Amino acid sequence: MAKIGIIGGSGLNDIEGLQKTDDLIFLDTPFGRPSDRFIVGLLEGVEVIFLARHGKGHHIAPSQVNYRANIFEMKRLGVDAIISISAVGSLQEQYKPLDFILPDQFVDRTNYARESSFFTEQVVAHVSMAEPISPEIRDVLLGCCNDEGVTIHKKGTYINMEGPQFSTRAESHLYRQWGMDVIGMTNMVEAKLAREAEISYASLCSVTDYDCWHPGHDSVTVDMIMENLQNNAAKAKEIIKKAIPKVGALTNFSAKDALKEAIVTDPGVVPEQVKKQWQILIGKYISV
Repeated sequence: MAKIGIIGGSGLNDIEGLQKTDDLIFLDTPFGRPSDRFIVGLLEGVEVIFLARHGKGHHIAPSQVNYRANIFEMKRLGVDAIISISAVGSLQEQYKPLDFILPDQFVDRTNYARESSFFTEQVVAHVSMAEPISPEIRDVLLGCCNDEGVTIHKKGTYINMEGPQFSTRAESHLYRQWGMDVIGMTNMVEAKLAREAEISYASLCSVTDYDCWHPGHDSVTVDMIMENLQNNAAKAKEIIKKAIPKVGALTNFSAKDALKEAIVTDPGVVPEQVKKQWQILIGKYISV
């Protein structure tokens, strides 16, 4: 069975039915300290690694999440696939609050304020992001959402803003004109890093509000978001509970060779220390 990573965002702090077997804390990685403890457990025979994206009690802002450390440790723990759960605002009428959406594309508006690649020095790699979401996981999530009877949108474009402030009305209207569907603050960087780590990745997003563009909708507030998140939390947990054994049973993951044609650095110029430190990421292609 494949090993599944779950990254829980606002409103999701555990997984229903998970039999906890371990609780791991990594104080340091080659990229610093992860957001929180990694909760290891079993669900219907599938090993699951759970991480709270913003830390226990939600104390880490989106720009300050150490995405590289989080994904690196998922890789070191042997994760084959990551399911990300998060809240998004709607930029189109058809995506209503309390709906779910499975984005298939991203646009990055984070202004490079956060580290979004493992390959920034010593080793250079250019990974394709044409298809940032792994279809095999998205298909499983779609089926599970349909089984649960929730309103689910099977695709859409997620624009990743910097935050932590919400959009101005002018920005919200601009993103709508660009054809964006939903807006969030976290998933783009995770998708990039997961692909570099050859981990298949998909997002299950809960629509909490209409951002601030909608004339018949109050401007977005934290209270509004948290109320709608709580309303969707039980549904999200059931979807994830159903999805884990199905993803675990998959035998082929689309991101497993994402680095194969991506590394451009001559192995001969990579320091031995770097080769050893990065074996988790590059060991298939650059040996010690």
